[in-house]
Amino acid sequence: MPELPEVETVRKTLKTLVLDKEIKDVSIFWGNIIKKPQDPEIFKSLLIGQKLQDIMRQGKFLIFKMTDITMVSHLRMEGKFGLYEGSEPRAKHTHVVFHFTDGTELRYNDVRKFGTMHLFNKGEEGQEKPLNQLGPDPFAPAFTIDYFLEKLQKTTRNIKAVLLDQSIVAGLGNIYVDEALFRARIHPERTAKDLTREEAEQVREKSIETILEAVEQGGTTIRTYLNGQGEMGMFQQKLNVYGKENTECPGCGTPIVKLKVSGRGTHICPDCQV
Repeated sequence: MPELPEVETVRKTLKTLVLDKEIKDVSIFWGNIIKKPQDPEIFKSLLIGQKLQDIMRQGKFLIFKMTDITMVSHLRMEGKFGLYEGSEPRAKHTHVVFHFTDGTELRYNDVRKFGTMHLFNKGEEGQEKPLNQLGPDPFAPAFTIDYFLEKLQKTTRNIKAVLLDQSIVAGLGNIYVDEALFRARIHPERTAKDLTREEAEQVREKSIETILEAVEQGGTTIRTYLNGQGEMGMFQQKLNVYGKENTECPGCGTPIVKLKVSGRGTHICPDCQV
């Protein structure tokens, strides 16, 4: 699943490709992706004539700012956007196409069909689902140690489950939670409220550090993730534990172990993380 660094990379790439383009028409081949309004014909009619003015991000959501409308898009498991010439053949799993007046097309491809798109009047997107349910990004000013500690002390869940909770901190997913907890030397099954202030600060700092490094590297290529220009992220070269089962821990040499924590495959060093 694309996480914050991958979505941020897609955002940056798309900004270089589609800003100032005007939507001439929209083709929808899988209507279940359209969540608001649920009628694909109304969705299309609202977008025709809109010009793309900016592309932003909150957590794992892309936010397309247009003349009067904002589109909020979640890539979910395998969603991808790409810019194409209108004459290029459409791939099998392309489900939504935004046709621009200059003859190019922004195509949304999603093998699993789990992605979503919502439309809002410009400026109102933060007042409703899905954006109004998100916590701050890891590197947002609001993600302070006091805020984080308050959230930890109100739950009996383990620290991994807390970090995966998008209402507490937005954008962290399985890969980066595993990496951040390894760097913080904290076991993912530790009860969140039992962490000391110093341990919580380590988790917070390493989460920020990991995400910022991944953004700089363009994200992590796991399976099929590519950015909007078909380029792979390179952070996988810096992964310490994720996907490294039975390889040596870079810190102590102990074999990395794979567990299931909160229903998710989880990679740890059993000696370094306590």
